[in-house]
Amino acid sequence: MKRSTVNEIIREADAFMKSFGFVLPPFAYLTPEALQAHVAGGGAVIRDHMMGWDITDYGQGDFEHLGLFLFTLRNGNAANVARGMGPLYAEKLLISEENQISPMHHHIKKTEDIINRGGGTLVLELWTRSDDGGFDETAPVEVLTDGQVRRLKPGEHLALAPGESVTLEPWHWHAFWGEGGRVLIGEVSNVNDDRTDNIFRDPIGRFSQLDEDAAPLHLLVSDYDDWL
Repeated sequence: MKRSTVNEIIREADAFMKSFGFVLPPFAYLTPEALQAHVAGGGAVIRDHMMGWDITDYGQGDFEHLGLFLFTLRNGNAANVARGMGPLYAEKLLISEENQISPMHHHIKKTEDIINRGGGTLVLELWTRSDDGGFDETAPVEVLTDGQVRRLKPGEHLALAPGESVTLEPWHWHAFWGEGGRVLIGEVSNVNDDRTDNIFRDPIGRFSQLDEDAAPLHLLVSDYDDWL
């Protein structure tokens, strides 16, 4: 992806989130240099917990059709989990464009609530993970949707209207996309580590490779190792 494209996605996403009344925390709007100073001055949790802007084309160079916008608002870490104290949760805002696929994957540890916060319909394709880690093509998929148990056929699509949600466990293979327009998505989960806790069906990457054709408007979490 071109950095100039990333900058434009950030601007459009910020306006879209604000149209639903979601305002990001102050650190979201720091310049790269200001974020460097903020982290050095006591804000290292932003870097260490990978909070902030996250735009991915999964390394495939086709963001329009295979990609996702994310902003991590809060997150804990493995040390919190080990001692059972501190932030044991994570929260994100995501944007899925119409017919833009977030590809099939599951998590190792993360249980997450995926919430349609507004816009179009959020559609998920769901499978149960088999004992060998693949798809169980015979087992039904049981999920909670706003506290109600739903039983779906293998690979069935689940459509969530604005306000509806689904709870996904580590054994749920899932892909998702927007229908009828872009969708603002909320994600609430236990501590999240995007470097290690995403298992994709196809051999793709989690983060984008950037062509630095412009200066960054704001840093992505994938920039932190180089900048912070």
